[in-house]
Amino acid sequence: MLAGQPSLKSRVLGVHLHLRITPAQLQPPQALKQDPFQFLGILCLGMASDAPTLNHTLDVQWEEWKTKHNKTYSKNEEGQRRAIWENNLKMIELHNEEYIQGKHDFTLAMNAFGDMTNEEFSEQWNGFGIQKQELEKVFQECLSRDVSNTVDSREEGDVTPVDDEVWHRETCDSCCAFSETGALEGQLYRKTDDLFSVSEQNLLDCSSSQGDGDCTSRQVGTDFQDVKDNRGQDTEESQPYEGKLE
Repeated sequence: MLAGQPSLKSRVLGVHLHLRITPAQLQPPQALKQDPFQFLGILCLGMASDAPTLNHTLDVQWEEWKTKHNKTYSKNEEGQRRAIWENNLKMIELHNEEYIQGKHDFTLAMNAFGDMTNEEFSEQWNGFGIQKQELEKVFQECLSRDVSNTVDSREEGDVTPVDDEVWHRETCDSCCAFSETGALEGQLYRKTDDLFSVSEQNLLDCSSSQGDGDCTSRQVGTDFQDVKDNRGQDTEESQPYEGKLE
């Protein structure tokens, strides 16, 4: 061991380790010795370089989108959400350009989910569940009629306007009820030639007999049996949606 050099000695699994540390290794970095504030500035610059690069020509559009969809963020979160929104906007614009070129048969537009990644959207919104049941009847295709390859229900007039579930999703995860009322409305129109909106709230309040007693454990299809058992369903006008169970 050289004079003036401290020594550390430890036993690891029966092996003696001799670690020699030179005086230079015990000194602070040269930059910190000369100017500690400059050293901290270098560290902050390195951290700032990790922040997303934003397109400031979109500032007005970003603020309008936040206002339209009532979006608020913490100071640390907004940059990340803005970056995701910009990437989604680029994807939408590219898709629509390809639509003009004839590569797609539909267009895209920005909506309230523009600040979410695909993974985040799937985790929060895609919760499809279906309960296996014994089939009482099996659909038999009618071979005696000419059936069109495609049908646009909008042109047939048997669909109601799209309902927006976003505003109440935090209080009640009831997407199943919305899909079921859509199916019921179409079938009622085909049977009666009368199109009207039926009540999602009625499905929520009256479906406990099928095991769907809350907003979070619902299964697609079970509410149809409740409608049969209750001998009908209320209209949306008579029982508006509240986003909670009564």
